[in-house]
Amino acid sequence: MNLVERYLMNLDFNYEEVGENTYIIHEPAKGLENVAIMLDEPLVIIQVKVMDAPSSSRESFFKTLLNLNATDLIHGAYGLIGDEVILIDTLRSATMDLEEFQASLDAVGLALSQHYRTLADFR
Repeated sequence: MNLVERYLMNLDFNYEEVGENTYIIHEPAKGLENVAIMLDEPLVIIQVKVMDAPSSSRESFFKTLLNLNATDLIHGAYGLIGDEVILIDTLRSATMDLEEFQASLDAVGLALSQHYRTLADFR
């Protein structure tokens, strides 16, 4: 059992292992549904798809994401993979402790819930 899996168990999260060192959290009540966690030494990558990038009002949408990155995110950042908007955070596995791991997940869940209305206007 690796560090990420031990932490997921310690936090009593519902999760599934979907690949080697890759987990999906299923905790909708905590705002963490379909959050992927990948252990790829020396990093732990936390990532969740937020939405597809809109086909219209793209400049305004991307400006909104950049503003959220700069002013409102505690951990991580919004980014793009193809046309999918993701929220991503990375931690160094060698120095990551349980509290840092939980803080990152809490920040992701908080961002998803706080930014929902702002980003919903672009759906």
